Amino acid sequence: MDDLAYSLLLASASPRRRRLIEWLGIPVEVTSVDTPEELDSPLAVDPAALATFIAVEKAVAAAPLAEAGQLVLACDTIVVHEGVVLGKPTDLEDAYRMLRSLSGGEHEVVTGVALLSGDGEPHAFPVVTRVRMHELTRQDLDVWAARGELLGCAGAYNIESHLATVELSECYRNVMGLPLCHIYLAMASGEIEGVPAGLRSPLAACDADRCVNCALGRSLTADC
Repeated sequence: MDDLAYSLLLASASPRRRRLIEWLGIPVEVTSVDTPEELDSPLAVDPAALATFIAVEKAVAAAPLAEAGQLVLACDTIVVHEGVVLGKPTDLEDAYRMLRSLSGGEHEVVTGVALLSGDGEPHAFPVVTRVRMHELTRQDLDVWAARGELLGCAGAYNIESHLATVELSECYRNVMGLPLCHIYLAMASGEIEGVPAGLRSPLAACDADRCVNCALGRSLTADC
């Protein structure tokens, strides 16, 4: 297959990931897979390993859906608070419980990333972002719940809802489930087969979208 025919297969049902991945400038196709996310597995003692393991499982499950030479990208995002792994809430009560526990404090968002081409070994890694949650009132919780999104988010929130903040030295997009600069670096390293032609840094698009100058993105991509 000619390099120009390559595309990336994103294994995700997330509309946010589907929007963000376009900032890499490469052709993308999208699929979704149904794999178990056992957050109470023994790997939960190492959240980074857990998220990475689940991402690899997703990539492997999506691989049979890929065309020859097509690179598969899968991600899994979890929230870690005081050593406890939080996934998506099971119901509204669970969501409110999660948000109350996160209110006014810091937590970590961990995204496992897996890139898989053909029959090769997955190229997988975790990205961790420190997040500060605002002090949340009952009204804040009710307003957020009314938007109808909290049950689909790890930790019962998304960073775009303005419930939490991230320093410019941390990866904001990681909290959205797609650490773009880290993925770009992995794909630009030359160590992964099947990377589509046209790959570009997502930094300018990311900065423009947030009206910021991301310090982390600049440090990561300085040599690219």
